[in-house]
Amino acid sequence: MTPRQKRWVVREGDGQTIADIVKRAGEADVERAVAEGRVFLGRRRVTSGSESVKAGDEVRIGSDTRAHENQRSGTRTGREEPAWSVLWERDGMLACAKPAGMTTVPDHVGSAHSLVALAAEATGRSAGGLFVTSRLDREVSGVVVFATTPEAEARLRTAREQGRYARRYVAIAAGPLDASPLVWDAPIGRGKDARHRAVRGPDAKEATTHAVVVARTGGFALLAVEPQTGRTHQIRIHASDAGAPLLGDRDYGGPMRVTCAGGDVVSLSRIALHAARVSVPDAQGLPLVATAPISPELLHAWSDLGGAAEGWDVAVSRPIAARTE
Repeated sequence: MTPRQKRWVVREGDGQTIADIVKRAGEADVERAVAEGRVFLGRRRVTSGSESVKAGDEVRIGSDTRAHENQRSGTRTGREEPAWSVLWERDGMLACAKPAGMTTVPDHVGSAHSLVALAAEATGRSAGGLFVTSRLDREVSGVVVFATTPEAEARLRTAREQGRYARRYVAIAAGPLDASPLVWDAPIGRGKDARHRAVRGPDAKEATTHAVVVARTGGFALLAVEPQTGRTHQIRIHASDAGAPLLGDRDYGGPMRVTCAGGDVVSLSRIALHAARVSVPDAQGLPLVATAPISPELLHAWSDLGGAAEGWDVAVSRPIAARTE
């Protein structure tokens, strides 16, 4: 029995069905618990709340990780309130840590709560005074670097062209992947939905992503990822195309909720992708590094899946060598 499972040994008078016992154990939504595969009668996973029980039977109910996160954070959504921070400001550049749930730039909802608007206000600038040199999707967290001068913007644009704007992402993928360095190079174009992209879609452009598996647990892999190009949704699309969509990435086939072997349910309110480190050239051409800590939600999700915490440090620091054929 795992620490997050409830265990109930049926006694006379407790009830005659699984539903009776699950309710007695304090589970609010019996149908959902059964549908998610969190209820066991002995060693067997239960498929219906109407199944009969008798005195002496052991019923186990795996916890809903989302509900557990709700209690831990004190919110109804199970996620801490979005927060952002300035990591450093140097040589005409401003590095920020963006949380999941916040846009980098204004979208159809508005501009006031985008990272660029908040960063401009906090540093006494107008939003037009910050040049966007990198973007993260709304449900992706991590480092975003703005230029604060035209000279720095030009320097960073050149750095991108020369491959000196280096980005290290970490991600949780669902699906089998080789442990050796991976090279994903399918071109990316427009998707059927204007908000999405697709491998070899219309107007496809060259895209290359390097990745390596640094840890595994069950059917999931912790990845270290370095995109060599900057196509929209690139990492998410390439992972999905490789048969290993990212946890929480509904748009590209990633699972939103996972029932573990013991019955616990792991769920994410965001995409399991984080820009952990960015290296850019300073005014003298030397590497200047910005790092953003891994969000607690990702740390808890990996742990709940059975992964070891030290895998994150490896994913952030491990070199990725492109595979040669």
